Amino acid sequence: MDIKEYFARISYRGSHNKPDLATMSDIFQHHIQAVPFENLSIHCGESIELNLEATYNKIVRKKRGGWCMENNYLLSWVLKTLGYDVTLLGARVYVIELDAYPDEMDHLLLRVELDGKSYIVDGGFGMAYQPWQPMELISGTDQPQTPGVFRFQEETGTWYLEKVKRKQWVLNPSTSASQNVENEICRRVYLFTLQPRDIEEFRGCNAHLQTAPDSLFVTKSICSLQTADGVRALVGWKLTEIKYNYRDNMDLVEIRILADEEIEKTLREKFNITLDKKLVPVNMSRFSLF
Repeated sequence: MDIKEYFARISYRGSHNKPDLATMSDIFQHHIQAVPFENLSIHCGESIELNLEATYNKIVRKKRGGWCMENNYLLSWVLKTLGYDVTLLGARVYVIELDAYPDEMDHLLLRVELDGKSYIVDGGFGMAYQPWQPMELISGTDQPQTPGVFRFQEETGTWYLEKVKRKQWVLNPSTSASQNVENEICRRVYLFTLQPRDIEEFRGCNAHLQTAPDSLFVTKSICSLQTADGVRALVGWKLTEIKYNYRDNMDLVEIRILADEEIEKTLREKFNITLDKKLVPVNMSRFSLF
């Protein structure tokens, strides 16, 4: 594994000699615009390994993406290599349709200590709830970013991440999400504690999410990538492209349903992904990702 090879993968050409907030933010921005959040391996008959070398080979050399336990594990290696103080944390992702958090942690994120402050670095959430910058770990303070306003709320040692959504201008509303999802203003994203975690603690989660019949990642094939001004995502056959703050505090949303023969070309042209095995698109669950 070589840090220069990783920088080439994300097209990062900036300085990396000083482990400061500006450098970390710049690298992070390049990562989320180059490396998709995706679970396509599950739907190509491949397993997702919780192994740093395998993840590096997949994301850096094969130019694939990954989910939280791949993207953030790789980012932890990158930041540690550059001299940052990094700790793994575990989170539980809110499910809007159930109005609940799962009992077990199902998301890996990073805490970085820098100049006397703590930051949450999460390059593995994807879709429209992917932060574009590291977030300072402070409670009750709005942190505006291009995707929207994020904030943490802390209650007796448990931290909650929320995102305030903009209104959406959907070009073709007949293919959009349900009305109640579109109209929500503030969306809970996940909860976490500051208990340090070891990567071994995620092995059960990594296996469960790719095999359980009710797992979101089993019932949906997902590939999303942040762009210069928004996000695009392919879920099953549905391609959604969002342009943030298109006009008057409103996001522009365009949705298209693809034919089978368009999938491979779309992955290549929109996400820079070429798969070794044939993808079988899936979109069976009612759980919303936007």
